[in-house]
Amino acid sequence: MSSKYTLREVTNASLEREFIDLPKRLYEGNRYWVCPMDSDIKAVFDPTRNKLYADGEAIRWVAYNDKGEVVGRIAAFYDNEHAYSYEQPTGGCGFFEAIDDQELANMLFDASREWLVARGMEAMDGPVNFGSRD
Repeated sequence: MSSKYTLREVTNASLEREFIDLPKRLYEGNRYWVCPMDSDIKAVFDPTRNKLYADGEAIRWVAYNDKGEVVGRIAAFYDNEHAYSYEQPTGGCGFFEAIDDQELANMLFDASREWLVARGMEAMDGPVNFGSRD
C-alpha cells in the first residue's frame, strides 16, 4: 500500500527548523497552547548538551504530504541506563505532532517502533522527553 505521506530524517538545520516550527503552525491561534522555546528543543537533540547521548541515541523525523507541506513529526530515543532498568528494554518516543490523520499517526509511531526494535528495544514508552523528566 502506498502512503500519501513521506518521512524524512532530520539531518540538517533546514529540517530541524521544520521539526521545531510545525507545532507553531498547527496551534496558531490556540490561546491555550504554550510554545516551548526553540533553544530548549534544540538542546534535547544536541549531544554536547544532553548527557543521555553518552549511552544512547535519538532520531527525529518530519512527515510531508504530497504537496510537500510538513504535516507531522516525531522523535525516538533510548539510553541504555534507563532502557535496561525496566523488565524489558524500553525506548521512548515523543515530540509527536501531526494533522488529524490516523494513517499519518500510524506511520510516525511505526517508524519510531521499528527504529527502536532495530536497536534491541522490546517496548516503547511515550510521550516522553529524551532528557530529564522535569
